[in-house]
Amino acid sequence: MKKLLTSSCALVTLLAASLAAAQTAPAAGAPAPAPASTQAAANRPADYVVGPTDVLKVTVYDEPTMSGTYRVDTDGSFQYPMLGRVAASGMRVRDIEQMLKTKLEDGFIRRAQVTVDVDQFRSRSVFIVGEVRSPGKYPMTGQMSLIEALAAAGSTTPTASSEVLILRPRDPVSAQPLTPDQVDQTNVKRINLGDLQLGRLSENVSLMEGDTIFVPKAEKFFITGQVRNPGAYTFERGLTVLQAISLAGGLTDKGSNRRIKVIRTVKGKKGQQNIDLADAIQPGDTLLVPQRLL
Repeated sequence: MKKLLTSSCALVTLLAASLAAAQTAPAAGAPAPAPASTQAAANRPADYVVGPTDVLKVTVYDEPTMSGTYRVDTDGSFQYPMLGRVAASGMRVRDIEQMLKTKLEDGFIRRAQVTVDVDQFRSRSVFIVGEVRSPGKYPMTGQMSLIEALAAAGSTTPTASSEVLILRPRDPVSAQPLTPDQVDQTNVKRINLGDLQLGRLSENVSLMEGDTIFVPKAEKFFITGQVRNPGAYTFERGLTVLQAISLAGGLTDKGSNRRIKVIRTVKGKKGQQNIDLADAIQPGDTLLVPQRLL
């Protein structure tokens, strides 16, 4: 478990590479991938409303000179061959597609076949804060996932917790990142990077505009007394006393798994109480493992 936490940085990079490879390399015996135009049509966010600085990919069948990528300028329009400035901001992707088709068929191309995709959602962004190498505001690129976002921020730091919080605002048009106390807990999703390492890619959630990915610093607990390696350890949600003792190398020859006590702060007051092997520990706990009775 300790090794898992310290390798979270490498995990993010490895998962991002694996996901990219899985998307580009077909499995053995699998049918050939669909043409790029077919895949784009299947994945196009047709109802997405385009904004300034988005990058559009326009494809006109059999017309390579009319196909390409075009950045929507701050005035909401982009420069397109033959048509000049074309307004796009505030329009849905499907409407831009139909508009280009109509304009091209008006004296330029007969029966124009036009598809429009959003190559880069630069008008949409997410915030990545906390224990990452390059925190900040990042533009969304397509359907951006958690792992892709963490990789964009340079991955997590060695001091990061294995649990990542995704904070979702009520109003997606937010200019500032959120903190956990600013959102209702129903809008907080907790993801354990260890689950991703175990292959649970369902935890690699898709992000939404305005999301804040908060990577907290790993919290600690302490264990002392009759264990082989007393000291401070990284806390994980759901960790039991028995698992904590295992992390500390197990009991010494004189150690006892009975009468274990915990020093815990409750409502600002520190006190000592009994604790069972199956009980969950809390951040900041100090476990006291006694010597067995002769």
